[in-house]
Amino acid sequence: MSSTPSLNSTQTETTPRAPSPSAKNEQWIEKAKAHLLQNYKQQPIVLERGLGSRVWDADGREYLDLLGGIATCGLGHCHPEVVAAVRGQLDKLWHVSNVFYSEPQIELAARLTAASGLARAFFCNSGAEANEALIKLARKVQKDRGQTERYEVITFENSFHGRTLATVTATGQTKYQKGFEPLPQGFTHVPYGDLEAVRKAVGPRTAAILVEPIQGEGGVRAAPPGFLKALRALCDEHGLLLMIDEIQTGMGRTGKVFAFQHEDVLPDAISLAKSLGNGLPIGAMLCSEEAGKSLTAGTHGSTFGGNLIAAVAANVVARKVTEPQMLRDVTQKGEYFLGRLRELQRRLPTIIKEARGLGLLIGVELFQDSAPIIARCRELGLLLNAAGEKTLRFAPAFTVSHDDLDHGVRILERALKP
Repeated sequence: MSSTPSLNSTQTETTPRAPSPSAKNEQWIEKAKAHLLQNYKQQPIVLERGLGSRVWDADGREYLDLLGGIATCGLGHCHPEVVAAVRGQLDKLWHVSNVFYSEPQIELAARLTAASGLARAFFCNSGAEANEALIKLARKVQKDRGQTERYEVITFENSFHGRTLATVTATGQTKYQKGFEPLPQGFTHVPYGDLEAVRKAVGPRTAAILVEPIQGEGGVRAAPPGFLKALRALCDEHGLLLMIDEIQTGMGRTGKVFAFQHEDVLPDAISLAKSLGNGLPIGAMLCSEEAGKSLTAGTHGSTFGGNLIAAVAANVVARKVTEPQMLRDVTQKGEYFLGRLRELQRRLPTIIKEARGLGLLIGVELFQDSAPIIARCRELGLLLNAAGEKTLRFAPAFTVSHDDLDHGVRILERALKP
């Protein structure tokens, strides 16, 4: 599938972009600096509209977007089927809360449980909330089993699970935790992919293991082959819950609907967000029938979770990403893109350390800081961001064309060359 036609690629590549914001961009950025909390390192452009794999800033400049809202707009910007579904729902009903049932939410739960092999769905608004639900689930399940001393969750170094106090503590990166001490108790971090370290960390207080199939913020690093399956066996041996964070990897990003399906394991619960709503805010926690019995009426909730507008968008996503052809496209495009990036690595062996990833979640690790390269790419018309200090992260739309991927590689090469 091809993305929206762009400006002539030759013109785009030979005409340098303005190195700094101007006109409307500059005006809006000044207003942002006056009013927004300055907690983000935002790139100095104000994005105004998008279509497919293209976005335009407030001054009308066009960019190839190979970040996709950080692995969020899997179907591309303003996908016509998502737009139609949302517009249709806007004229009917927006929000009723979870005091009542709603058809879009019920339909979405049925789609997700069927696709995952899990039995129950809980809806929230973000990935952090979905991971909070996982943590609460693990503790409540163990309490209901009579294991009152079991409350700790084993997580991994370089992981990322969110920004709430609990999820930032679960995150295995101290830079996100600094300044928020004392952190909540109940989390143990071990080296990613080290099964023996996990085994040694299991103790009488252990309730669950929480793991990403691919560490997104940790540099786009995949778990070693067989690791998830070994964790499943370890959890079964010790009566632990296996919980998989699919926030970046879920909904088709890796060429399977869920990344855990590459290893043919079934976790006790997973978390979803990002691509689930194609940019509309929605998260989900899916769990087994047995685990789900512990979250009875009143034990957990969310006012906006499964909001009708977000749910109709997510239903389009869930329908599209379970189509075999869509998953084949993601696999094929991912292999193609990774191949092109590895060709670039061979041409620039002193600049690129490694190109790695799965499906359309790809990292390019450099021998230098990534920030100047990201800025140069933006000046040349390509949007991406970092996963760690030296790794460029690519998470394009599943509908991206091969021409756009080629165009992105050409821009990256220009940005990297001295």
